[in-house]
Amino acid sequence: MTDAAKLDLPIRPRRVRRTPALRAAVRETQLSAGHLVQPLFVHGDDADTPLDALPGQTRWSLGGLVAQSGRCLGAGVDKVVVFPKIPEAEKTRRGEAAHDPAGLVPRAVAALKAAHPALCVITDVALDPYSSDGHDGVVDAGGEVDNDATVAVLVKQAVAHADAGADVVSPSDMMDGRVAAIRAGLDAAGHDRVAILAYSVKYASAFYGPFREALDSAPRAAPAGRIIPGDKATYQMDPANVREAQREAALDEAEGADLLMVKPAGPYLDVIRAVRERTRLPVAAYQVSGEYLMLEAAAATGHLDRRKAHLEALVGIRRAGADAILTYAATEAAGWL
Repeated sequence: MTDAAKLDLPIRPRRVRRTPALRAAVRETQLSAGHLVQPLFVHGDDADTPLDALPGQTRWSLGGLVAQSGRCLGAGVDKVVVFPKIPEAEKTRRGEAAHDPAGLVPRAVAALKAAHPALCVITDVALDPYSSDGHDGVVDAGGEVDNDATVAVLVKQAVAHADAGADVVSPSDMMDGRVAAIRAGLDAAGHDRVAILAYSVKYASAFYGPFREALDSAPRAAPAGRIIPGDKATYQMDPANVREAQREAALDEAEGADLLMVKPAGPYLDVIRAVRERTRLPVAAYQVSGEYLMLEAAAATGHLDRRKAHLEALVGIRRAGADAILTYAATEAAGWL
């Protein structure tokens, strides 16, 4: 029982909510531009192409990517993660273009670091943008995603990105053992200072649709005579599981990850909290395309205040325990803050 209750005094928690200054003084969760990471899409075309699937987002040319990253920096967002749209003709079953040193991502990284040395450039390490099967890994003759064959390719991909100047490589494939292999590969190539942001907890979610449309990276229908998984549930996590998330995070931490990721964010706030309580590593969360699009769609119809809804969602992700948030609203949110 509180002292006020003992004295039969009225309890008035509202007193510290009365003014903006008082609310700011007792605010428990802080959100700043430094917590935000801006995902950016790039393609090899000369034109910048607005994305119908993600209002307000663009598939950038290399020049457009550099210019947009400068705008991010100007808003206080000093971290970007790059996702490539690869031409269909360059996609193969083993995704060889993923580790081409002259490929789209290495060229994009080099251009970004040359133009904006202070920018933290994060790259996505996975095969789905490069795979003719649309999977994050190599699909074998039996129709299974081959874990170990995939890991060997991911190591080459991570090293190619580091060679180009990436500050952080971010394996999003959910193959077993890939963090340890990538760490060993980076160190052997002289990149011991390049960090690994591991997608430790990536669910087989329905919220990725607009992203896959932006990259044309959805699983493909099986060609005649082959059977391949129609979704990614054989390697991404079951949305029903949280203990498994803790196990995956612990494994990646033991293998040498520098940061741990939970994806998606909004429907999995309990998972972010569970991971946060089990590790001392920084925890990131990805507010994915479907989450962003729901807010945008509701705001477009006038049912939500766009600014307030985005900021409330981001504060919720921070409150759950995320140290960094990947969000398509990053640059705008930084301006609002």
